[in-house]
Amino acid sequence: MSVLTSTLDPASPRYTAAADAMRAKLDEVDTEHARALGGGGEKYVQRHHQRGKLLPRERIELLLDADSPFLELSPLAAWGTEFPVGASTVTGIGVVEGVECVITANDPTVRGGTSNPWTLRKSLRANEIAFQNRLPLINLVESGGADLPTQKEVFIPGGRLFRDLTRLSAAGIPTIALVFGNSTAGGAYVPGMSDHVVMIKERSKVFLAGPPLVKMATGEESDDEALGGAEMHARTSGLADYFAVDEHDALRIGRNIVARLNWHKSGPVPTSVREPRFAADELLGIVPDDLKQPFDPREVIARIVDDSDFDEFKPLYGSSLVTGWARLHGYPIGILANARGVLFSEESQKAAQFIQLANRSDTPLLFLHNTTGYMVGREYEERGMVKHGAMMINAVANSTVPHISILLGASYGAGHYGMCGRAFDPRFLFAWPSARSAVMGGAQLAGVISIVGRAAAQARGQAFDAAADEAMRAAIENQIEAESLPMFLSGRLYDDGVIDPRDTRTVVGMCLSAVATAPIEGAGQFGVFRM
Repeated sequence: MSVLTSTLDPASPRYTAAADAMRAKLDEVDTEHARALGGGGEKYVQRHHQRGKLLPRERIELLLDADSPFLELSPLAAWGTEFPVGASTVTGIGVVEGVECVITANDPTVRGGTSNPWTLRKSLRANEIAFQNRLPLINLVESGGADLPTQKEVFIPGGRLFRDLTRLSAAGIPTIALVFGNSTAGGAYVPGMSDHVVMIKERSKVFLAGPPLVKMATGEESDDEALGGAEMHARTSGLADYFAVDEHDALRIGRNIVARLNWHKSGPVPTSVREPRFAADELLGIVPDDLKQPFDPREVIARIVDDSDFDEFKPLYGSSLVTGWARLHGYPIGILANARGVLFSEESQKAAQFIQLANRSDTPLLFLHNTTGYMVGREYEERGMVKHGAMMINAVANSTVPHISILLGASYGAGHYGMCGRAFDPRFLFAWPSARSAVMGGAQLAGVISIVGRAAAQARGQAFDAAADEAMRAAIENQIEAESLPMFLSGRLYDDGVIDPRDTRTVVGMCLSAVATAPIEGAGQFGVFRM
């Protein structure tokens, strides 16, 4: 039998302590999510409603099929920066008329919906997800354009937004723009380069330059409606394909457009779904607060895969890495999960073979991170740690089946790369609140710098200042700890969101459904493996 058993004891002190720590971290994440949901604050939200307008998430809710979920992406973008949490835009994946779509919506309650550097990164990430997974892209537009004080960081890279729209269209991936307000200057090219455009009577404004700039440039007198209103674009310029009477009508038309796309999935069809045999709530207490303490990732796998059924591959070899086959929400999947943190030569070779097999069978891969990296030391270097670690990284880098990564605990050093971190372009990457990611742990990094400093002082014949060294080590440890936290990394879009462990099965299931929109084809060849 390949059904997993569990030795987890929810009544044990270890479990209770881990669960309490996780709940405390979740409270912190929930507080920051609430800030993003609050938009520009009560004053600006109220003003927006008084103008008879819907908020971005209200628009999304009306666009989606009734009672269908919305997988919001990068909700903590810009956390820890000078800009509001959420980066003045909402992005995610939802189902419209039975079709999974990437949806982006400007939040005009946050600085008029202007785009700052983090808005740009978040929007580009949404476009990337649409392109990789062949998901139709729907833009709900109401933006004041670039955030002018930071234009130097927005203007030049911002052109990729328009390039992406044309490339999506050229690839046969539908692009739809529903214009709820201003879409001016460069923003005019969002509807201009979309396949389908809906504009709203007396609300939509699309022009390259508004009346004041036109007056300055040409001396021409004009007003918003005559220059770029919905009726002009519907009757005269032809930019508007559909003329809506209000926001609800625009959303209805948007749904009709998707219904007429004749869009279908090209990936695997899921089989019947069986729930795991163990409760999702128990995921709260599996990862200890102290990541130096090991945990068995099979306890996580047993609570997220169908029927807790996991066919483990090479269970007696390279036991610090668990690999095997399962189904999740009916979709076939291969799983790589760190068991005891360190990756040795055996684990690296095992991973490379497993990834090749997944590509041979066109099976998506799920990476569950808890690694301090590849093993160091003379013995391991002599046994070929560098070339074996490179073999695993080679396999990950050249694998063409979809990858999904979840950071459960530690994700340090080259182990982060070998387990398909952000630099290796997983289709989706999420983190638990317990996760940490950096070049190495804070204590290790501070210790390395201390050793180097001590050696340098000795080489110069100077006395070593132990007190200053201790203060330096403490400062570095605190810095690295702060910079390895999930919210810090999520704020910089190094993941697609920090999720509640109990939602892991749902989130991964939605990701698997999204990637199945595109064909899933394994790699025909890999780079040279050094044996």
